[in-house]
Amino acid sequence: MAGSGRLALRTLPGQVWVRSSGPAVLSRLRDAAVVRPGFLTAAEEETLSRELEPDLRRRRYEYDHWDAAIHGFRETEKSRWSEASRAILQRVREAAFDPGQALLPRVHVLDLEPRGYIKPHVDSIKFCGATIAGLSLLSSSVMRLVHTQEPADWLELLLEPGSLYILRGPARYDFSHEILRDEDSFFGERRIPRGRRISVICRSPPEEMGPEEPGQPPAVS
Repeated sequence: MAGSGRLALRTLPGQVWVRSSGPAVLSRLRDAAVVRPGFLTAAEEETLSRELEPDLRRRRYEYDHWDAAIHGFRETEKSRWSEASRAILQRVREAAFDPGQALLPRVHVLDLEPRGYIKPHVDSIKFCGATIAGLSLLSSSVMRLVHTQEPADWLELLLEPGSLYILRGPARYDFSHEILRDEDSFFGERRIPRGRRISVICRSPPEEMGPEEPGQPPAVS
């Protein structure tokens, strides 16, 4: 598999946080699977982590997700934020979504324990729209995307703490995505040790759903 490091390393110029099976996949997903490392300052990451911790601490880690996609997780949806966090989320909106694009009002927060992982899956179109954008907190991880019809076509994203990832269109619907478990967590030859990871995920609504309508959160990463 890609995490073994036996496949050829291919990166976008100057972007060592992206690898793929070949230039065709890079070209196809150039604007559909994006990583912006260092999107958050250390202070901003601390602001979000501190705000989320009291609610997360009240929840137990679970090992059976409703669609069997996540192992070792706890999650919540949050609509009320401090002024500082609202400013951060506004930056995410500006970076990842078109001007004026509606977003689901509740931000999905997913907390993976160090042994937790997300299995390969394709998000249901019933629960969110064509774009998701996630902030990664606390520890690094590797997200792997694999084409649903051509499994030899893959792309991996290195998600470091403070980074922002954006998945759009074909990256959402033509490729599965997963967060690798600790024992498989390699980026090429580089070992990426897994620790506890929190992701803060903004989502566009599905076309048939207005931004204020509730929906079961998908297993987005």
